[in-house]
Amino acid sequence: MQEKRASPRLQVDLNVRWKSLKSHGRGAISDLSSSGCFVLTGGDVTAGELVRLQISSRDRLTDVWGLIVYAISEMGFALRFVFADSVEGEALKKRIIDLQAVGATNVL
Repeated sequence: MQEKRASPRLQVDLNVRWKSLKSHGRGAISDLSSSGCFVLTGGDVTAGELVRLQISSRDRLTDVWGLIVYAISEMGFALRFVFADSVEGEALKKRIIDLQAVGATNVL
């Protein structure tokens, strides 16, 4: 099977808060790339919803926006990041570089 992802993924465990127009919750990012992530959470979301994530680790918070690609009930959702060629996109790329430096596992 050919890999569909455009960006390499890092296996991580990052706490997040998320919010859409209909729902909100807390969870953990289990894998992360510069183009998207998977959030482990029990929240109720649907594909196509716009979500704001607040990613926390150590002494840093990063806010990013994304569209839900798919959701698995009681497990979580996949999110594709959307940036307006903004500062948050650059902040996320820097965060990924920092995670690679501290030993997050690259799982493609």
